[in-house]
Amino acid sequence: MAAARELTSSTISADLAEQLSQAIIKGDIAQGSKLSEPELARRFGVSRGPLREAIVRLEGMGLVTRQPNVGARVIRLTVEDVAATFAIREALEGMAARLACSAATDAELADLQALLDQHEAELAASGDGHYADQEGNYDFHNRIIRASHNEQLISLLGDELYARIRMYRQQTADHRTDPRQALREHRMIVDALVNREADLAEMLMRRHISRSQRLLEVYLRESVG
Repeated sequence: MAAARELTSSTISADLAEQLSQAIIKGDIAQGSKLSEPELARRFGVSRGPLREAIVRLEGMGLVTRQPNVGARVIRLTVEDVAATFAIREALEGMAARLACSAATDAELADLQALLDQHEAELAASGDGHYADQEGNYDFHNRIIRASHNEQLISLLGDELYARIRMYRQQTADHRTDPRQALREHRMIVDALVNREADLAEMLMRRHISRSQRLLEVYLRESVG
């Protein structure tokens, strides 16, 4: 039987940060909302110390901004922020795909192919529902990032960027089109990885992410226009 985890201030704040990040990503805590420490402390039944630590974690994930004498607020999605975030994402994930061509194991590549078969079955069963509904798209990209076996790249993308990207995708899911196009692009990327074609894998990944960026920017411009 596994030993129970000691509930230290650090573990409480980590658990709380995870709960808060999921609420922000899904839109349960609205964009631009002020994070009231007394209200959140009552809501989650925690003291102010771990809560403040959790908010610092959210700030590090790029989901929250803090200003002196103002406090912490959830970020708002803007065209400018999407452009900046996706420029970094395109470069780093392109690099991850290139590195995965040589670093990924045969088992990891087989798992990626099986994952896409699963996604195709889920799309058929859900009437072509968006990947974001099951976070399938995130799983696909995350697996390629991890298949690069580059710990610094994994940390940059997984720990510092993907919470914000997941927020973009979750909160704009109803405005994206043709999930099967995304699946086709995923299969092309995996084919390049399986064939160990680094130049092609990087190009396809960058093109795939650039397309996602354009769709998000169109939605954001229309939503504020």
